[in-house]
Amino acid sequence: MRGGRAGRAAAIAVASVLLGALATGCGSAAHDGGGGGADGKPAARASAADVTESLASDGTTVRVGSPDARTVVHVYEDARCPVCRRFETKGGGEALRDLVRSGQVRAEYTLASFLDDRLGGHGSQKAANALRAALDAGKFAEYHDVLYAHQPEESVDGFTDAFLLDMASRVKGLRSKEFDAAVKDMKYRSFVTASEQAFERSGATGTPALKVDGTLVDGARYDQIFDKSTLPLVIGALARD
Repeated sequence: MRGGRAGRAAAIAVASVLLGALATGCGSAAHDGGGGGADGKPAARASAADVTESLASDGTTVRVGSPDARTVVHVYEDARCPVCRRFETKGGGEALRDLVRSGQVRAEYTLASFLDDRLGGHGSQKAANALRAALDAGKFAEYHDVLYAHQPEESVDGFTDAFLLDMASRVKGLRSKEFDAAVKDMKYRSFVTASEQAFERSGATGTPALKVDGTLVDGARYDQIFDKSTLPLVIGALARD
């Protein structure tokens, strides 16, 4: 019982830190001077353009955020999945982005593409390939957000080359001869295939799926990832000490 109480206390403590980081990220003033700069003003929130991006040594995991973050949230998504759009644009995605920008959390992404097989077409694969090309340009996080904000209907194979390039034009500095060629030629086809295989090995049964420090979010907690106010509580409950 003592271990259980200690675990709950640790989860609450971690969640409190995460909620505090989220409040700062959303622009709330720090009245007690905590979390601010030397002049007592709140520290400026990093933008998507400022976060560190890299490809993990496994060749499929896209890392976004500080290498020193104590908590890692692994996100499994298929670009055509409307529930992924719900998570990213109306759910916990906003909270996760703020926590990443605060430096408390690092997000890691595995890009699935199984919906192409179920629905026909190649949109999931093309989007995953384009996102990998955006990583080369240091623009993964920005492009990822743009694609979900303008996601075509699931039943429509809408992630065409033309659409992906048009969306890339909305990200400053992304379009280039190299990026455009990578999109049109499916330069990262092997990455797309390997990423889908990584998803299939992950234990996730659909998308979006989240793991916090290696623990899959499931059961009653799963519904809470779709609320930006409760996602930090889920992370706090599952984060390792």
